Amino acid sequence: MLTSIPDLLKVITPNQRRIDAAQAKQELEQNKGLLIDVREPAEHANVAAVGAINIPRGLLEMKLMEIEKDAARPIYLHCASGARATLSAEALTRVGYENVTVITCNVEKVHEVF
Repeated sequence: MLTSIPDLLKVITPNQRRIDAAQAKQELEQNKGLLIDVREPAEHANVAAVGAINIPRGLLEMKLMEIEKDAARPIYLHCASGARATLSAEALTRVGYENVTVITCNVEKVHEVF
């Protein structure tokens, strides 16, 4: 039986740390974490948060392991609605990253704050 994305999100969301963009910005200024935009490159090119690295969700685990070898470094994920960031956080946690956070607001709000 297939699991719908909304049903999958209901299962994995409670296991993830979720904060708004303002809190993420404050934390990033203090902890030198990574801000990652998991949207597609065309979406990122259209509206991008200052300082965000664009790694699309489909490439995230492979590309991030090349960029960041420290499993404890804070990682903040954002997308257009939070769904791809949530799925991405679950995948990064599965491969061993220990400090992954989903930014809960939409991309426009992230862009306003960053």
